[in-house]
Amino acid sequence: MYVTLSEVLTEAERIGSTVGAFNAHNLEMIPPMILAARDAGSPIIIQTSVGTARYIGMENLVALCRGMAEREPVDVVLHLDHSTKLEDIRDAIDAGYSSVMFDGSSLPFAENVLKTRRVVEFARERGVSVEGEIGTIGGTEDGISVAEGALTSPEEARAFHEATGVDALAVSIGTHHGSYKGKTQIDVGLVDRIHAAVDVPLVVHGGTGVDEADYDALRRAGVRKFNIGTELIVGWTRAAKETFGATEVNASLRNNIVPANDAVAGIVRHKIGCLLPARIS
Repeated sequence: MYVTLSEVLTEAERIGSTVGAFNAHNLEMIPPMILAARDAGSPIIIQTSVGTARYIGMENLVALCRGMAEREPVDVVLHLDHSTKLEDIRDAIDAGYSSVMFDGSSLPFAENVLKTRRVVEFARERGVSVEGEIGTIGGTEDGISVAEGALTSPEEARAFHEATGVDALAVSIGTHHGSYKGKTQIDVGLVDRIHAAVDVPLVVHGGTGVDEADYDALRRAGVRKFNIGTELIVGWTRAAKETFGATEVNASLRNNIVPANDAVAGIVRHKIGCLLPARIS
C-alpha cells in the first residue's frame, strides 16, 4: 500500500524495528528498491532530495511509487528529504508525496519551531506526515554542505517536539552526510538520552557511514527511520561506469542500467536484513 511515514513508524515502534529510508537519485533506481523490500517482507521509505524531485518530476515519482505500492504486497512511503523551502513542501504534497521533511536545523530554535509547526499544520490537514530536525548534521548532500555538525540536546529535542508535534525527529549523533570511506563514531548514549526525553520516532541521517555493528543498539535506543543515500549512488554509479564503458554505443541502454539497478537492489536487501530485529517483539 501507499502509506504515510507515521503509519510505518507506528508499526515499527510497536514491533521494535527500524525502517530503511533509501534515497533515489534517478527514476530507474526505484523499482529495484521497492521489489527488494517486497521480497524482504519489509516496508520501505523512498526518499528524494528537492533537486531530484524537480529533475524527475514530483508527479512522475508519485505515479511510480503509488502504482507499485498498489500492485505489490509492500508498504511504500514517498518522502521529500531535507527541504528548506515551504513552497517545495507545498508542491510535493500537492503532487501526492505521503511524507515531507522540513529541515530548519540551521535556523535559530524559535524560527525552526515556527516554520516546522506551519508545515505540520499544512501537511496534517492533507493526511501527510512530517519529519523535523533538531541539531545539525555535517557533510554534503545534494550539493548542500555543513562544515561541522552540532549534536542534538535531549532537552531541546523534547521542547521542539512538544512545540511542533512532528511525526518523526531527525537527530544529530555524530553522523555525516556523504560519508562512505570510513565508519563514523556515533554517540549511542546520546540516542538513549534523547529517546528517554521525547516520545517520538527518531531518525538517523548519514547512515552510510554508520557501522552495521551499531544498528542493533540504535534500534533498541528508539531509532525507527534510518537513512541511506551515499552507498546507493556509489553502488549504482560504479556498476554503471563498468557497463557503459564496456558496451557498444548502439546496444540497448537496459544492458547498462540493469546491472546498476541490481547493485542497488542488493544494497537495499542487505540493509533491510541488518535493520530488522532478530526477533519481532
